[in-house]
Amino acid sequence: MSSQEGDAGGEVARLLTAWSSGDETALDRLMPLVYQELHQRAERYMAYEQPGHTLQTTALVNELYLRLVDLPRQTWQNRSHFLAICAQLMRRILVDFARSRRSQKRGGGPGQLPLNEALTVCSEAPQEIIAVDDALKSLSAFDPRKARVVELRFFGGLGVEETAEILKISPETVMRDWKMAKVWLIREVRSGGKHAG
Repeated sequence: MSSQEGDAGGEVARLLTAWSSGDETALDRLMPLVYQELHQRAERYMAYEQPGHTLQTTALVNELYLRLVDLPRQTWQNRSHFLAICAQLMRRILVDFARSRRSQKRGGGPGQLPLNEALTVCSEAPQEIIAVDDALKSLSAFDPRKARVVELRFFGGLGVEETAEILKISPETVMRDWKMAKVWLIREVRSGGKHAG
């Protein structure tokens, strides 16, 4: 890590502490330091969407900022904790967006989801992202760690090492959980939730 990256990381930690202590301006000073990283994470997720998707990467990050502003006061443990919360918020934004699109289109239950190695979600069928969210909630009910791995890796765009750091598990466990969770989610979505539990 370069000294410049270390300095930026130290500033991120200081701003998270200030924000935790009630400094409402800390988020505004924090966002320029993490914006590029958040944008890259959102971009990785949006790369799986079809061209012309109405929710663009910048809009996703901007909506994330608005959700962060509205969060009740948090005690931020560190940068990884902040990124984990951002992953949860991105998931909620995308699910809310999909639910809104589904209600606008008025129809259809979950279809068959074409999940590939990265759990690709088709933007033209918002019921599919909702089906993934519902399946993830079911997975969380009996295996919360695997559900968190999916949330951090898929919705948050975190790598194996970052996910391992946040969850305090080994990278090998992350990969094992990731593989098992994907298989479970594919089965759950395709069955329409009939295999939960």
